Amino acid sequence: QVQKACGALDILVNNAGIIQEKPFLETTDADWDRMLATDLTSVFLTARAFLPAMVARQQGVIINIASDLGILGRAALAPYCAAKAGVIGLTRSLAREFAPAIRINAIAPGPVNTAMVSLASMSAESIQKELDIPQHRFAEPSEVAATALFLASDLSRFYCGQVLGPNGGSV
Repeated sequence: QVQKACGALDILVNNAGIIQEKPFLETTDADWDRMLATDLTSVFLTARAFLPAMVARQQGVIINIASDLGILGRAALAPYCAAKAGVIGLTRSLAREFAPAIRINAIAPGPVNTAMVSLASMSAESIQKELDIPQHRFAEPSEVAATALFLASDLSRFYCGQVLGPNGGSV
């Protein structure tokens, strides 16, 4: 529908994500399935929908949003960490398959000041872990957007399968 309405897509940013803090042994199959469907399968499906047109034009940029927790892991966030680690693996695989015509990279931010990552909804232990990074604060969405703008621009034309981490020093 997007391609019909707007024509060729030059830049795709896969930025779907949900998070749920829950001990692993309490995580249900439904919790797992929901997290992977939203945070990983959506990236697969969207890339698969738009890549044929990019391949036909021999140009395009895909930026997948992962998370520093896809690299670090975190107790009580196993499905989220697994999904975001999957985004990193998918990014690297697709980058190798579709380079050099299509540049595919990922951003793995640390905590970002959004409605999804609210201090009000986090346990005291999680809040301490989030604020115990060298910058001692959450990123602002504009700081992550600056990384996306870089990856979308010609300034990053030699980046391929990379994971950039605006994470305040968490990784």
